[in-house]
Amino acid sequence: MNQYIDQKSVHASDDRYTTHETNATVPAIEVHDLTVAYRKRPVLWDVDLKIQPGSLVGLAGPNGAGKTTLLKTIMGILSPLSGYVKILGERGASRIGKIGYVPQRESVDWDFPTDALDVTLMGRYGKMSLFGRPKKEDIEFAMQCLKDMGMADYARRQISQLSGGQQQRVFLARALAQEAPIYLMDEPLAGVDATTEKAVIEILRRLKAESRTVVVVHHDLQTAGEYFEHMILLNMRLVAFGKTEDVFTEENIRATYGGQLTILSKAAKRVEEEEITEAHLETALKNPGEDTKEDE
Repeated sequence: MNQYIDQKSVHASDDRYTTHETNATVPAIEVHDLTVAYRKRPVLWDVDLKIQPGSLVGLAGPNGAGKTTLLKTIMGILSPLSGYVKILGERGASRIGKIGYVPQRESVDWDFPTDALDVTLMGRYGKMSLFGRPKKEDIEFAMQCLKDMGMADYARRQISQLSGGQQQRVFLARALAQEAPIYLMDEPLAGVDATTEKAVIEILRRLKAESRTVVVVHHDLQTAGEYFEHMILLNMRLVAFGKTEDVFTEENIRATYGGQLTILSKAAKRVEEEEITEAHLETALKNPGEDTKEDE
């Protein structure tokens, strides 16, 4: 079921930051009938979402629920088996400069020989020419982003020499340097200290105040109501999406965290044995316990 988030834009009071102009009638992110599979196993099935500009949305679900897959498909890194994604009303268009991304810390090679400033400057590449070098303005902006994250004093420190919380702040600074209308963050609060968590939440609220759209994978349900006005609960299927107080019901939590949805587990087992096609998935979902004539 498609659901909308109606959100009035709130403008930032700090003149240093630019409020992002968006068409409030066009969803920032639209996901329609999205099905994604890895190696003949469905990871997401028939997901529908419409997220309006200026929304701060938490994304929760158990391990293996498809949260990272959803983010990567929105970014265009992964291709869906069926369905589509629209960014700011456009389908299939380039997403360079439109989406800022903060990956899971575990997916980053922290031994790569680079320092905090250089990592932050990577966020400016989408605004440079193909073979262009960072200008003075880019360096100054990157330094401001590091300052905002409390990392200016570590600008020339190798990222391998930083603590986990400091590394996370640098990647958030890189995301800020992109000045994107949409931000996708994969567990930015995982394993960070209280000071870093507070700094991250302040940044999330600032991005929302600038009318930017932010989707954050978050595992701590106890703080979700405090941090996010809207939540997505995902377990391969979309379980619930809406205002946090409406989404966090006993039924929804049980459907999300009470184990993989039975029908989808059977569908996954089914498509492992067959060539994956939309028709096969549809048959598996409709008749998860029955053999087809092809199997006889």
